Amino acid sequence: MSEKEIETSSPFGGVRGGVDLVIIDYGAGNIQSLKFAAKRLGYNAILSSDAEEIRLADKVIFPGVGEASSAMKMLKKTGLDKVIPTLKQPVLGICLGMQLMCDYCEEGDTKGLGIFKAEVVKFNNGLKVPQIGWNRIFDLKSKLFEGISEQEFVYLVHSFYVKECEETIASTNYGVEYTSAIQKDNFYGVQFHPEKSSDAGEKILKNFLES
Repeated sequence: MSEKEIETSSPFGGVRGGVDLVIIDYGAGNIQSLKFAAKRLGYNAILSSDAEEIRLADKVIFPGVGEASSAMKMLKKTGLDKVIPTLKQPVLGICLGMQLMCDYCEEGDTKGLGIFKAEVVKFNNGLKVPQIGWNRIFDLKSKLFEGISEQEFVYLVHSFYVKECEETIASTNYGVEYTSAIQKDNFYGVQFHPEKSSDAGEKILKNFLES
C-alpha cells in the first residue's frame, strides 16, 4: 500500500479488500486538507493516482484546484479520465473536481468527463471574480445535506460556475443562481470546500462518507 497511507484501523473492516477512502491525487487538488478532514472524522484515507486502488476504495473524493484544461490534461496523462466515470462506489467531486465531471467547461474550452449533463461558465455579472468567501446554499434536495439547514453558509473560491440543471441538489446566488451541489446515481459534486466550511462542511463530508 502507498507510503501515504494514514491510520490503518478501518470502520468498514476492509470491505472488498480496499480502503475506506481514496482521495484522487493527480496534481490539481486540495488533498492535504481533505486528508486531515477525513482523519478528524475517523476515516482511513490514502492519496492515490493508481486505478486499482481507486476502484477498490469504499468511497472516492475527486478534488480540484486550478485551471480546467490543465487539470484535464493531467487526468488524461494518468488515464484517470477513463477510470473516474466507470466507478461504482460513491464519488464526491469538489470545486474543480465537480466542474470536470460535467460535459463542458468554458475555461480553456475544456471537454469534461460527461458524468453530469451540465455546462460550466464564467461569472459575467459585474461582481468580483473569483467569488471568495462564505455564501449560502439553499433548495437542498439530497441526503448529502441531512442535518444541514436551508441557507447554511459554506466556503467557496471560484470564477466559473455550473449552470442549474435537472441534477442540481443545492443552489447558491452570486448575482446569478447557480448549482452549488449536484448528484447523479453514485456521483456527487459540490462547488464549495467542505473541508473549509466549518461544522456544516464537516457534517456534509460525514454524510458522504456514511452514504
